[in-house]
Amino acid sequence: MAELVDPAAQSLTEDGFLGGRLRLRQPAAGHRAGHDAILLAASTRVRAGDRVVEFGSGVGTAGLAVARRVDGTDLVLVEIDPSLAAIARDNARLNGLAAEVVCLDITGSAETFAAAGLGPDSADAVLMNPPFHDAGRHRGSPDPARQVAHLATATTLEGWVHAARRVLKSGGALTLIWRADGLADVLSALGRGFGSVMVQPVHGNADKPAIRILVRATKGGRAPLVLVPGLLLNDPSGHPNPIARAVLAGEQILPLAQS
Repeated sequence: MAELVDPAAQSLTEDGFLGGRLRLRQPAAGHRAGHDAILLAASTRVRAGDRVVEFGSGVGTAGLAVARRVDGTDLVLVEIDPSLAAIARDNARLNGLAAEVVCLDITGSAETFAAAGLGPDSADAVLMNPPFHDAGRHRGSPDPARQVAHLATATTLEGWVHAARRVLKSGGALTLIWRADGLADVLSALGRGFGSVMVQPVHGNADKPAIRILVRATKGGRAPLVLVPGLLLNDPSGHPNPIARAVLAGEQILPLAQS
């Protein structure tokens, strides 16, 4: 077995998630795992034995959080950055979780995916947190890795959804997190091949518009869209909402993972 990455040698930190039940090493600078990845994991419906693929996994946060919650998942972490893929592989070992890590461009061809073991109709669930900030409205970070992780191009969402549609089995589910003002773009991207869409808004504060949307869509689904009650991260006093706190601690899942 290969040695785990030395945090000091690569300027990594080791941080606790899910109330400390998931320990993750990640770069001290650049894009860092946070609430979005844990909310995504808590919205992903998975059963033991399912093949679960996380697109753009970074250091593996969301996928490993799912694997920590559901024993016996067949987890594949897909990441374009070789250094982050290596850290994700180490994080799986650090937590005693089985995961295959694939270094791959999500927008690559079907042949490239198949060569990496991700052929058509092969996954039960795909989860993803694509770059979602509009480059025309947000100034990019001077850190190249952070900029790649955050800024979307005009084709990012459509390309990632297309790749998910290709690898999912009929009846398999795609779960994603996106910025709330991009709901129309998400629904448009899901219009070909997906249905039975469920959406949960995420609000930072009760008196402010939603900041994120959690979305689940089923390949080949035909049920009408369902908008579930929103998740409030902070109460009026600015303290974490008890439900959000329980979700982030890994003590509760969200509605998209329940039904």
